[in-house]
Amino acid sequence: MAEAKFTTIKTTMLERLHIDGFLLFALVCLMGIGLVTIYSSGGQDWDLVNRQLTRLGIALIVMFILAQIPPMAYRRLAVYFYSFGLIMLILVLLVGVVGKGAQRWLDLGVIRFQPSEVMKLAVPLMVAWYISKFNLPPRARNIAIGFVLVFIPTILIAKQPDLGTSLLVASSGIFALFLSGMSWRLIGLISALGGAFAPIMWFFLMQGYQKQRVLTFLNPESDPLGSGYHIIQSKIAIGSGGLFGKGFLNGSQSYLDYLPEKHTDFIFTLFSEEFGFFGSLSILALYALIISRIIKIGNITRSTFGKLYCYSFATAFFIYVVVNMMMVLGLLPIVGSPLPIMSYGGSSMMAIMFGLGIVMSCKIYKDAPVN
Repeated sequence: MAEAKFTTIKTTMLERLHIDGFLLFALVCLMGIGLVTIYSSGGQDWDLVNRQLTRLGIALIVMFILAQIPPMAYRRLAVYFYSFGLIMLILVLLVGVVGKGAQRWLDLGVIRFQPSEVMKLAVPLMVAWYISKFNLPPRARNIAIGFVLVFIPTILIAKQPDLGTSLLVASSGIFALFLSGMSWRLIGLISALGGAFAPIMWFFLMQGYQKQRVLTFLNPESDPLGSGYHIIQSKIAIGSGGLFGKGFLNGSQSYLDYLPEKHTDFIFTLFSEEFGFFGSLSILALYALIISRIIKIGNITRSTFGKLYCYSFATAFFIYVVVNMMMVLGLLPIVGSPLPIMSYGGSSMMAIMFGLGIVMSCKIYKDAPVN
């Protein structure tokens, strides 16, 4: 009588917990580097570090919980999540808290949060849900409706005004549409329409200070003590770091308070000054690992929804990183965009960790035949 043979499948602890080890490694490294840099930029203030550490701990727990939920659940909840985000954006315009000349926050008593960060996740989820309902490549009518879904929150965010975040939110949804299989002819047509819309945005939609940021980007030396001050000091700090940096806690530009927002938007500047070119390369390597891993998870996922979401989230994450780094290098206008995972703050980082939790869910349930 033939003996039955059993195949033993070895799984690691992380796999049993539904956590991708490569993503977790890169995230923990970036979180640790971010905390060290926040400690340096905050004048060695442990309270600042402890607050951020608490946020990171909560975000990791949330990511772990979201990784346990099948992608089918996110597909079903996409419409509700998107609708919730739109309601929050409308409430911001009606009763939002004004800070630094913009109305971007909702005060819930216990916490204040920025609904536009929610839309960085809700928009690609919504577009992935809508497009996955049809055979690919999508028809022109479906693509047109997809663009409407993208531009409604984009316009609401731009009216706060927050042009930088509105463009980032728009890019996350538009790339989901591009990656769904749009023809190059249609992509070219849409790009041409976008270029034609630029003058309209400049003359009728952009605020005066936003136009000034663009002009400053083109020639920061025209006002070195005014609008061009921040970007000039940022480039000086990065250049002074050289190959190996000035050393931890030895950044003169940052400690003499030449740099603004050292622990948020300009955290990469401070890190580059203290750890130099090779230190900056290590940061780039970690971000590249995260993006490549998300793309790989998208490749192995069977569902159309999972693929579209992973690809669009990877593209959006790449844009968030590139925009911040190019901004502090003087290659883009200053738009107030934090560096993912590393920058101090809760809203942006929590949105990113939410998104990564869904990515891990797509990996664990990669064989689920969901459209």
